[in-house]
Amino acid sequence: MNRDKDLPLTETTYYVLLALLEPAHGYLIMQKIEELSSQQVRVAAGTLYGAIENLLKAKLIQSVKSEDKRRKTYVITDKGKEILRLDFERMQHMISITKGLLN
Repeated sequence: MNRDKDLPLTETTYYVLLALLEPAHGYLIMQKIEELSSQQVRVAAGTLYGAIENLLKAKLIQSVKSEDKRRKTYVITDKGKEILRLDFERMQHMISITKGLLN
């Protein structure tokens, strides 16, 4: 199996992509990450904006128009959804083989 150069995703990147299944601005992304992770993951603003910059360059997310001109809003791209799905499948495989070995 050939692995995509964007894989594996970091935990932060994985949560950012999940959060951007619906359009969101930076502060909302941070809130969604905390919610999705049951408050286990908290992302600092600097970390988030570095991740956003990298995801934009990789074309995994894109900026979208928003009614709020003060904030940039982002959403996951089709390529981003595919990478998210591939990483999810990778982790499912890891969990499956670990279960088999630990039982």
